Amino acid sequence: MRLFKTPRFFRTIFPGKTWGFSRTENTVYLTFDDGPDPIVTPWILDFLKKEGIHATFFCVGENVEKYPEVFARISEEGHVVGNHSMKHEKGTKTPTKEFVSSVERANNLIDSKLFRPPHGRITLSQTHALKSKYQIVMWTWLSYDFDHSVSMETILDKAEAIKSGDILVLHDNPKCFERVKILLPQLIKIISDKQLMYRVIES
Repeated sequence: MRLFKTPRFFRTIFPGKTWGFSRTENTVYLTFDDGPDPIVTPWILDFLKKEGIHATFFCVGENVEKYPEVFARISEEGHVVGNHSMKHEKGTKTPTKEFVSSVERANNLIDSKLFRPPHGRITLSQTHALKSKYQIVMWTWLSYDFDHSVSMETILDKAEAIKSGDILVLHDNPKCFERVKILLPQLIKIISDKQLMYRVIES
C-alpha cells in the first residue's frame, strides 16, 4: 500500500524526527531529494525562480562532489540545503557506525543541521546517534514521482489532500525527470489554488 499522506501516529511511534509543521501558518514546505544533478536540478531551479518559490534540497554527498557548481547555485538562489548521506545508503540495511559516518562525510561538503534519511529508512540506534546534532526531517506528503507504476493522475488526485504544515517530497534525479517536468507545475497550481505559501526548512 502506498501512503501519500503520512499518518499522524507516525510522530508517536517514530519519535525524534520532524514529520511536519504547524497547520496554523498557511504554509507548505517543498523539498527535493537525491541531487544535485547537472540536468534535473538546474531545470527545477529555473522553474522555482520563475515562480518565486524557495525550497529545501536534501543533497547526496557524492553528487555534491561531482557537481559543485550546481550545488553552489542552490544556496546562491536562496534555497536551503540538507544532508541526504554520502552515498544514499538505506539505514535499515547499513550498520549504525557506517551510516553515521556517511552522514558526517556528507556534512563536510554540505554543512547543514538538516538530515533526511534516504528512502526514509533509519533505525532507532541511528536516530539516537544523529538527533543531537541534526534535525531529522521526514515528510507528510510523498509524491511517488520515482514510481512509474503510479499514474500522474493518481498523484495529482492525492495532491488535493495537501494541507498547511505539510512537508512535500519530490526528487531531482534523472529517473524522475520526465515525470517531475509534468508534475511540478501542476502541483504548484494545486497549492496556489489552496492559497498556501512556501517556506524553507530552517537549518
